Amino acid sequence: MNSGEIIGKYQNKVEECLQGVQQYLDCSYDKIDSYLDQLLLDPYPYVPIKNLNLALPVIQLFQPSIQPLINQLIEEVKPIINLTFYKQIKQQQENLDCLQQQLIQQQTKQIQQQNQIIQDNHHQSNLKRFNYNLIQKYYIQQWEYCYAIAINQDNSIVLAGCDSKIKIFEFKQEQLIQIQLLSDHQSNVTTLNFMKKSNQFISGSSDNSIIIWSMDQHNQWICSQKLNEHKDLINCLLLNNNEDIIISGSNDKSIKFWIKQNEWICSQTITDHTDDVLGLSLNEKQNRVISCDKDKLILIIEQSSQDQKWSIIQQIIVDEWGLRLCFIIDNLFIFQPYHQEKMHVYELNNNNKQYSKTKEIAVKCGNNSCYYWFPQQYIKSKCLFVNKNGQNVNLIRKNQNGDFITQQSIEFKHYYIFGQMSENGEYLITWDYDSKAIQIRKYDEE
Repeated sequence: MNSGEIIGKYQNKVEECLQGVQQYLDCSYDKIDSYLDQLLLDPYPYVPIKNLNLALPVIQLFQPSIQPLINQLIEEVKPIINLTFYKQIKQQQENLDCLQQQLIQQQTKQIQQQNQIIQDNHHQSNLKRFNYNLIQKYYIQQWEYCYAIAINQDNSIVLAGCDSKIKIFEFKQEQLIQIQLLSDHQSNVTTLNFMKKSNQFISGSSDNSIIIWSMDQHNQWICSQKLNEHKDLINCLLLNNNEDIIISGSNDKSIKFWIKQNEWICSQTITDHTDDVLGLSLNEKQNRVISCDKDKLILIIEQSSQDQKWSIIQQIIVDEWGLRLCFIIDNLFIFQPYHQEKMHVYELNNNNKQYSKTKEIAVKCGNNSCYYWFPQQYIKSKCLFVNKNGQNVNLIRKNQNGDFITQQSIEFKHYYIFGQMSENGEYLITWDYDSKAIQIRKYDEE
């Protein structure tokens, strides 16, 4: 039954009830009028009157005074009944309007979901096999360790954390040209995130600090604020779509939520992890965060729509700790166990509203070790999942059946690999220990 039929059925029931109430009231008014007419005309009701040897009809004694009272009673009672009836009608109409609005919203949501599925399926059916090919002539020799890389939204600027410094490159015609060097951190830069709505980016470091960088009037990047509330190095950092919430994970075993007021302030801290917080991911609706640590624990953290506070709604104990996890859609995420040649898929059960492992995916590792600081990514426009594991970067596509197929595995000679894919999936930029170079790979369809 569709929403129109449900609304029509409900409206008919309401109208039947209201007609019944109206008929009952009309009948009641008729009975009251009939009774009062009978009372006025009946010559037989008598009552004894003290000090009199005869009995007089009640109506004869009180008829002159009772008629105005009866008329007054009728005039006072009818508005009260009518008001009650009106309130019932109004309440029923409000209930009907509320139900109708809920059904319309539900139907709209279902249509949007169906259209999105059709669009995704059409998009997926048009996807071709691909490779990310190394652009041999354009690379930057980089001898310092480069633990973090970020690419801005239009692929025009690239950041590289080189030990404690941040190198800023102009990315033009697929070449990297250094234009600035930032030296405000005191130790290794471990995370880099560009903002999209403003000319800013964020960095995290093993000096325990987070820095907000802004561009000044001379087009130079400067430190606009430093956040110092973590007690150990920063491993992972997220920024929501509205760019008014920063979420950070640290070796101090905490997850901090920062909100933008006049300045960024820490609004909440989650301390349920018992070891280093290694990975974070935010869902599409932006109201749920997943995190993993070094003590085999995954937390599902949700934001309340009432007070905007974040609280843990599920804890998952895993067999092996992992460095990375990532939402694909709201009800599905991927978790990569440490140096395992398999990924775990977790899906939301609609009955108990809990995430549970539903399948494992074979992925290349190639080494018995792995290292931090290469976050997993899902590139929605290409249905492409980027997973660093051991000494491999696995590029995996999600097909129409929900299966994950490895399209390409880029094998390096060491497990020290760090990098990021551009938001549109056009470029993959990495640094690795063996080459000691920042390398650029470009998307190419077969």
